[in-house]
Amino acid sequence: MSSDTTVERKSDRELVVTRTFNGQVRIVFEAWTKPELFMRWWAPKSMGVPILSCEMDIRTGGGYRIEFGHDPSEAWAFFGKYIEVIPNVRLVWTNEESDGGAVTTVTFEEQGDKTLLVLHELYPSKEALDEAIAGMEGGLPEQFEQLDELLVILGASAGGS
Repeated sequence: MSSDTTVERKSDRELVVTRTFNGQVRIVFEAWTKPELFMRWWAPKSMGVPILSCEMDIRTGGGYRIEFGHDPSEAWAFFGKYIEVIPNVRLVWTNEESDGGAVTTVTFEEQGDKTLLVLHELYPSKEALDEAIAGMEGGLPEQFEQLDELLVILGASAGGS
């Protein structure tokens, strides 16, 4: 169905995740930038922690906030700002929920009817990456599997257009 997700530590502060998705760039980009789609794949189901809310102002200088949890009064959040937004090509954002937050860059490269996605994270220190990498190695491949499942649904609903 899909290519494997590769998670690779490139340096003391850099993590690169790659995967080829079975979907056109436009549809993959929408899955990353439309809150109603993003909420359907971002939280790994194995964690059992749902996304309670997702706000995204997808423009350079815009912000985002994604809240997780079972109880809104005890939710935890990921949040930050978009540094660069080039539709169907590139997204760059900050992760400001902790001092160890990375700057994330996601690129979308059209390969026929498929999309090569490269996610690059640059952390402020080796320690910050060490702390984050355990969750990334298990969580991101599962998230990307869920995105693949959503792309099948979106591709079918798009009628192949």
